[in-house]
Amino acid sequence: MILQLQCHARTQETESLFCPISLHVCARTMGASLGSGARVALLPRQACGAVRRWAPPAPARDCHSKTGLPRPVPLKKRGYDVTRNPHLNKGMAFTLEERLQLGIHGLIPPCFLSQDVQLLRIMRYYERQQSDLDKYIILMTLQDRNEKLFYRVLTSDVEKFMPIVYTPTVGLACQHYGLTFRRPRGLFITIHDKGHLPTMLNSWPEDDIKAVVVTDGERILGLGDLGCYGMGIPVGKLALYTACGGVNPRQCLPVLLDVGTNNEELLRDPLYIGLKHRRVRGQDYDDLLDEFMQAVTDKFGINCLIQFEDFANANAFRLLNKYRNKYCMFNDDIQGTASVAVAGILAALRITKNKLSNHVFVFQGAGEAAMGIAHLLVMALEKEGVPKAEATRKIWMVDSRGLIVKGRSHLNHEKEMFAQDHPEVSSLEEVVRLVKPTAIIGVAAIAGAFTEQILRDMASFHERPIIFALSNPTSKAECTAEKCYRVTEGRGIFASGSPFKSVTLEDGRTFIPGQGNNAYVFPGVALGVIAGGIRHIPDEIFLLTAEQIAQEVSEQHLSQGRLYPPLSTIRDVSLRIAIKVLDYAYKHNLASYYPEPKDKEAFVRSLVYTPDYDSFTLDSYTWPKEAMNVQNV
Repeated sequence: MILQLQCHARTQETESLFCPISLHVCARTMGASLGSGARVALLPRQACGAVRRWAPPAPARDCHSKTGLPRPVPLKKRGYDVTRNPHLNKGMAFTLEERLQLGIHGLIPPCFLSQDVQLLRIMRYYERQQSDLDKYIILMTLQDRNEKLFYRVLTSDVEKFMPIVYTPTVGLACQHYGLTFRRPRGLFITIHDKGHLPTMLNSWPEDDIKAVVVTDGERILGLGDLGCYGMGIPVGKLALYTACGGVNPRQCLPVLLDVGTNNEELLRDPLYIGLKHRRVRGQDYDDLLDEFMQAVTDKFGINCLIQFEDFANANAFRLLNKYRNKYCMFNDDIQGTASVAVAGILAALRITKNKLSNHVFVFQGAGEAAMGIAHLLVMALEKEGVPKAEATRKIWMVDSRGLIVKGRSHLNHEKEMFAQDHPEVSSLEEVVRLVKPTAIIGVAAIAGAFTEQILRDMASFHERPIIFALSNPTSKAECTAEKCYRVTEGRGIFASGSPFKSVTLEDGRTFIPGQGNNAYVFPGVALGVIAGGIRHIPDEIFLLTAEQIAQEVSEQHLSQGRLYPPLSTIRDVSLRIAIKVLDYAYKHNLASYYPEPKDKEAFVRSLVYTPDYDSFTLDSYTWPKEAMNVQNV
């Protein structure tokens, strides 16, 4: 058993940043020295392999300054092993004492820079780039070289950098992943490794993994099957785990399950870096997934969070239903998208001045995102007192074959739940005219699906129509923010999946479109799940997350057209979500770390990662002079 002691240093820069400095010692040697005030979480070795001791934050200290006094971190590596390790490398921020002690003096230019100056150097080079893809490459290269500085850059302006490290630029990066590939990041597992996954997980250099994001690359954003190139998605997601939620990056593992690809262009491409055969399906595929889930929990514990990302519709629902009650997992495309969409709708109710039960919804698309949103809407309506049967009748879905109605052939279980007792209707425009919905939600990745006619109809039916164009990336959006505001004369309540710039109408009114980005959801949920050692994640957690996000939206934000809090506040939003999740977990017996923290906010804050540099100066001291006298014969 291992005992983990944590020292937490509070930063001056923001209340939501704490610096955990861990010291591992053998539990046997500690004996009774823990003391009565210690908080200990003891789990079986196969469950977590660690005992956690928690202490309240230490007194405040300055961040990123010469007066900062980080506790020295013992380091056994020397020379190039330090400068080439992104977790340890500080570039020209190493002090002379550190350079001499670590054997790197002379391997770095004779210049000493603070992290603030390093940030300025990166930004100057970053701003010189012409394309977003070039900016993405610069940031990913920085992540591979100096992890602390990478997260310092991201957290310095989350709103600016999120569109680069994630949607929409990450979609373009995935399409060109073979050419932009610089250095391995994450674990590539193939169908041919079946039967040997525990060995592969042992190849990963970190043992204390708390969160895994996994994809099989079959449905990358709205771009389709990108096979092995889908690795950019788990890497980008986990970067946001840290930048937005404060999850320690050394506790994160991106995984790509390569079972082949059905993308003919990639199969013909001699530069493609994945398996060059068509996708393996059926029992072999399922066996690989089963082995992967079991291997992860055997290696990292039953509380290790596993997030499924960008699996095809045919697999997403069944794998979620198969694993959700057995492992600590969720599907972000289904549950994360649902949470952020419902959060936007709940915020919009403060504009429409009515209840959720007064609304009728039409979905363009009936895939995993649409079904996830619909199911969470039903849960929210039931919480408002609406019977489930009545709640489902308020939701109309249009797929590639038109309106989903009862009696239509080849309906899966998810679609059957929302099939309406209505004659068949072939087009979205006709459905909107017949149903007169208060809200339309686009999640089918069909660019321009919300035509001017549909937007005009919505504006004629209702004073404040809700129009959500949630498909990613931006090129797949159902309509632009400018088009929505112009056609509806500024009355449309708009949200999108990818960012749009502010829109100024001819009458001078300016609107700031709301971006329904899943990053409002998964970092905070992940932090809360990790903090409590939650074993299963029920849908109620995603509903309470939606409610918390909606509460974060001020009246001023609503007057500007925003349905979500500014991304500049996302770290604080994620922190409050994590606290809500942790509180819910203890109230509903989902947590596994006991005793329950009395001050949950302080406890969650104590776990949050900070990009402050560690000190690698050796602990040096002297003995009394008389004790050091050399004895002669």
